[in-house]
Amino acid sequence: MERWALVSGLQGDLDLYEQIQKELKQQRGVANLFVLGDLIGSQRKCNALLERLRQPKRADLQPDCIYGWWEEQLLAECGYRGEHKAEALRAEQGEAAVGELLAAVDADHLNWLASLQFGFIELDCALIHGSSADVGDRLTEDTSALVLLDRLTRLDVNRLFTARCQRQFRLELSGGSIQSHVKDHAGEQQSEQAVPKRSVIGIGGGRHYTPYHPATDPHEVPITGETFHGAGRRFGCKPPCPLPTNA
Repeated sequence: MERWALVSGLQGDLDLYEQIQKELKQQRGVANLFVLGDLIGSQRKCNALLERLRQPKRADLQPDCIYGWWEEQLLAECGYRGEHKAEALRAEQGEAAVGELLAAVDADHLNWLASLQFGFIELDCALIHGSSADVGDRLTEDTSALVLLDRLTRLDVNRLFTARCQRQFRLELSGGSIQSHVKDHAGEQQSEQAVPKRSVIGIGGGRHYTPYHPATDPHEVPITGETFHGAGRRFGCKPPCPLPTNA
């Protein structure tokens, strides 16, 4: 089976994208390039990169893109999300950052950005910018096991690849079970649900990207980049371990 490359956080940097394309061409068996959001940002003009993603060169590995947090902020500010505006960006970086973002992307790219999907389901893997709960959901190596299990269960997948925190990490939830107790007029009922081994994988951001081979042992995900940001962590699900209803 052919390999994937998982990239995020380009933020308008065409030179970086071309360098990643060059590296991927030198690696054997990479057939799919997934760009998990944050194609744009407020720090540079993003139009040249967007044009390249929309119209790849013949020799390029064809990119499959989804929208990320920065795209969500731009689309909200430009009226593509109803009455919602870029309030998260305003709260984090101020009004000036909103103006810089608007200036970084020409209006003729907006419809294409709005057409991008929230994520992809490939085999038993979810490829998402944030999580199954929200594009801005920042999963990290410190996120609790219950939240991770909730995010995985929402999509019924065994591996969730996330890009929001721009860090590279791997968290494993080892097999176990979840017990539930329900009381009603008929009495008390108990149920137990088996939980398979599942993983949440941070793919990094910018020049730190992640290659992945779907056919290999799921506990072995190679990381490319100069620095590994964060270590792996393993959780065991032991009863009782209720799923959060609104995490």
